Amino acid sequence: MKARQIFAVMVKELRQMARDRMTVAMMLGIPTLQLLLFGYAINLDVRNLPAAVADMADSGGSRALVQDLFATGVIQPVAGARTPQELQTLLRSGQIKIGILIPPDYERRRIDGREAMQVIVDGSDTSVQATARQLAQMPLDGRSLPQGQISVLPLYNPERRSAVNVVPGLIGVILTMTLVMFTAMAIVRERERGNLELLITTPVSSGELMVGKVLPYIGVGLVQTTVVLLLGVWLFKVPINGSLWGVYGAAMLLIVANLTLGLLVSTAAKTQFQAMQMAFFLFLPSILLSGFMFPFDGMPKAAQWIAEVLPLTHFVRLIRGVILRGANLFELWPDVLALLAFTVVVMSLAILRFRKRLD
Repeated sequence: MKARQIFAVMVKELRQMARDRMTVAMMLGIPTLQLLLFGYAINLDVRNLPAAVADMADSGGSRALVQDLFATGVIQPVAGARTPQELQTLLRSGQIKIGILIPPDYERRRIDGREAMQVIVDGSDTSVQATARQLAQMPLDGRSLPQGQISVLPLYNPERRSAVNVVPGLIGVILTMTLVMFTAMAIVRERERGNLELLITTPVSSGELMVGKVLPYIGVGLVQTTVVLLLGVWLFKVPINGSLWGVYGAAMLLIVANLTLGLLVSTAAKTQFQAMQMAFFLFLPSILLSGFMFPFDGMPKAAQWIAEVLPLTHFVRLIRGVILRGANLFELWPDVLALLAFTVVVMSLAILRFRKRLD
């Protein structure tokens, strides 16, 4: 082996890399994105959890207790409730994460040293359970309760098994990781092989071409969803409290959203390698900001705004709501509308960019 020849090959490779702007951007962009996400967006100290209080005592002492709870900064009021049933309805629909129940005989219970307040928790998120237990153990103002008089009731996952929390969200992670990449690479592969030009000469419009390309992958996504569900129930005993129609309806919304995103990526990528790089670049913030791995409510507002644009964020809420809390898609309509709006906007952009590239 000659060092001079090795050096020549190395220089050629460096020049080729420098000409590929997308590769250079990914080399710098991916570590920068990781640093920003882990440095600023990921926060395990959960604060400002959406909560509701059912103060059935409505006494001076109970109102003081509520003020002390909100003063901790762990919870913030987002809805009102009067009964335990209303708290559970709010928890089931995902409007709140924590419900505070103060019984009518609060003052008597407090004097007798009995349980005088109950913290009802959405147990579909294990990080919220841990935060609720910390809230019950926090030293509060002298007007409030001793720690022993506050109980925590975790709903939907009382055993705090991590698999129950992870498996439903894992459906979305797998669909996001595979479908965006598969779709983007499928279109780019047609362009690289010259098949796209042949398709253009047919009477098929650009919209029909793109829809036809993604339809087979809907079946792929549904098969992946079924595999994860079967393994989750069989191996990890994950309960399915909602309907299977709701599960597959939520999966279909994410599948179509991811396929349109893959089409948009394909209009920007020139090679299959670039398509794979861009898919990974999109996948990274999706898995970190969606609430699948890290608590959504612990993120700064700017990170939450970015997360609201990502399809996986809304799917995680939908699938945990259906599988674990037994909710239906009508109760979770804000996230359903968000996924539908994302699909329409991104599909329109993909068709417009595809036409532009053909011109």
